[in-house]
Amino acid sequence: MNIAVIGQPISRVDGRAKVTGRATYAAEFSAPGQAHGVIVRSTVPKGRIGSIDSTKAEATPGVIAVLTHLNAPKLPYRPHKGFTDPDIGERLHVLQDDRINHQGQPIGLVIAETLEQAVHAANLVDVTYAAEPAIVDVGRVDPVRPTMQKTDQGERRSPETRRGDAQDALAAAEVRIDRTYVIPRENHNPIEMHATIAAWNGDQLTLWDKSQWVSNVAEEIASVFGIPAENVQVISPFVGGAFGSGLRTWPHVTLAALGAQVAGRPVKVMLSRREMYYGTGYRPHTVQRVALGAARDGRLTATIQDAYQETSAYEEYSEALTNATRFLHSCPNVYTRHRIAPMNVHTPTYMRAPGEVSNIFALESAMDELAAALEMDPVELRLRNEPERDEFKNLPFSSRSTRECYRAAAERFGWSRRTPEPGSMRDDRLLIGWGMATATYPMNFAPAAAMARLLPDGTAEVMSAASDMGPGTWTSMTQVAADALGLPMERVKFTLGDSRFPKTPPHGGSMTMASVGSAVQAACLKVRDEALARGGANDLAEAMQRVGQPLEASANVKPGGAGKRFSMHAFGAVFAEVAVDPDLGETRVRRIVGAYGAGRIVNPKTTRSQCIGGMIGGIGMALMEHAVVDPRNGRVPNGNLAEYAVPVHADAPPVMDVILVEEEDPHVNPLGVKGVGEIAMVGVAPAITNAIYHATGKRIRELPVTPDKLL
Repeated sequence: MNIAVIGQPISRVDGRAKVTGRATYAAEFSAPGQAHGVIVRSTVPKGRIGSIDSTKAEATPGVIAVLTHLNAPKLPYRPHKGFTDPDIGERLHVLQDDRINHQGQPIGLVIAETLEQAVHAANLVDVTYAAEPAIVDVGRVDPVRPTMQKTDQGERRSPETRRGDAQDALAAAEVRIDRTYVIPRENHNPIEMHATIAAWNGDQLTLWDKSQWVSNVAEEIASVFGIPAENVQVISPFVGGAFGSGLRTWPHVTLAALGAQVAGRPVKVMLSRREMYYGTGYRPHTVQRVALGAARDGRLTATIQDAYQETSAYEEYSEALTNATRFLHSCPNVYTRHRIAPMNVHTPTYMRAPGEVSNIFALESAMDELAAALEMDPVELRLRNEPERDEFKNLPFSSRSTRECYRAAAERFGWSRRTPEPGSMRDDRLLIGWGMATATYPMNFAPAAAMARLLPDGTAEVMSAASDMGPGTWTSMTQVAADALGLPMERVKFTLGDSRFPKTPPHGGSMTMASVGSAVQAACLKVRDEALARGGANDLAEAMQRVGQPLEASANVKPGGAGKRFSMHAFGAVFAEVAVDPDLGETRVRRIVGAYGAGRIVNPKTTRSQCIGGMIGGIGMALMEHAVVDPRNGRVPNGNLAEYAVPVHADAPPVMDVILVEEEDPHVNPLGVKGVGEIAMVGVAPAITNAIYHATGKRIRELPVTPDKLL
């Protein structure tokens, strides 16, 4: 009898291990004889190392070795491009030459018996530089056309697109707005900092690493050292938050492996909080011009988006900054252009809802400004421009529940009670504002594999090289496996986080359940069918008793041709209420209501948790987060949690309401899921800033909305 567990609000199977401290994270592993590595970093953004003297450091008690470009082994650095690596450019070759590409670049590694000894010795390394003029201020860069734009769905397309004649249509529009929106650099600040422990056994390398893609770490480090990928095992069972920071293999992983090779013993390298601002990527600074033209009845006649973002001088990181503009709202004349601003900084990377969350902030802010110019309700404006199909790809949507999301969220929020005039709603002396925005994120589905094993006692083991940075992968995969096998969840053990397991795509882009979940389902159905056939019974436990030995089955899944017949996205609507203190300029978010059409929901409990996390992340984006980059040298003076503000419990609104709109989509993948990790944050920031405008009459177009901008 099939036991229905998909769709149930199951508590996390790994929850007890986490709250009792039994869950082991990368830096908590310990290899026999383990030493500690500390990175010496550049203090200039561009130039060459004039001299580097490690004599004092080497003489310090406990120091095992000091590596610089002068004595580090030369590494092959064979070509390798993971899906999450920029297509154009070349990753840093650490300690291979004297060239400086960015502030904070690794220029040395001190290996010592203890962390304290390594930190002390690293401070004794004397370095002089032949500095060169650097560009670290995005305002001083002339943006250029990227070679090609890579979308979240893995497509490559031109960074400039046209439909109709947007310029002429804008000039002829009865009502138009033309505005520029700015989002500063934002940094990942997960609770767990990045760390790697490296241990060699002959030509075999084991890495305990904080990663969202263990398979890629193995392949990248193998290419760097010129060894077969099967010689590298990467272990990462638990990830304490990552938000995209663990999608690439950063230089500290190479340094840990290099240090262990030179020292002849395991080496741990753990980044400090400040090092996270130079050692891993970040959401790039973006500048977006959005111009909208409309008829008096609110129908869009022209849409123009001209956007650019920062990237490093050595890699073209280009994210999906204009994708949603091309299809979200119906419009006959659309022009989009995406450019990049190469600078002497380290390469940005994916950060939760990359591209879309920035794109939607600008687009949905502009839509709110257009609604104000038309004196039209913001929801009504969007309903009047709801497309019947993807007008950019000229394809039908596999499913699109935007109307249902608007209706459900507006009703739950009480939107009909909103008075339209800015400053017209108050709570005593506080100004109250209500705002909304649309949300969207693509359905991503990539090739993935899983293995399922049935044991004679009627239990099952399922394995896949997936990651879990917090959304509940351990739990949801166990649910999928139990459902496919027809077993109670307690009789199914799912294991992840090891590159020796069947290969999976990165744990990001809201693709894990679609991809890995489909592979788990396929492997479990396959082994169940084999057991029932060989055991000659309809009951799985009885069949396995008759078989009397373990049975295994592996499955590989990949997207079919549906992506060429349908446009596949999740959609949603976000409504927010803010209270603004007119004397202090302080904004408090009082409540957020989000409705999402995201296909089949495997676990509504963890899904709701994901959505709440996205809402809180959106509050940070709207009101707090801003990595300040010194325009003289590229340093980030607020590279810490004291001065880089992120939302805490006191900032979370008392009401965060999540509505999961029922949606069946047989086209997207075998499980019918779309993912919620990214869309949960999309639309939150513009809903908040639109609410601030409604409260105060002040339109803030540069994030974050800090008190000084409202006073």
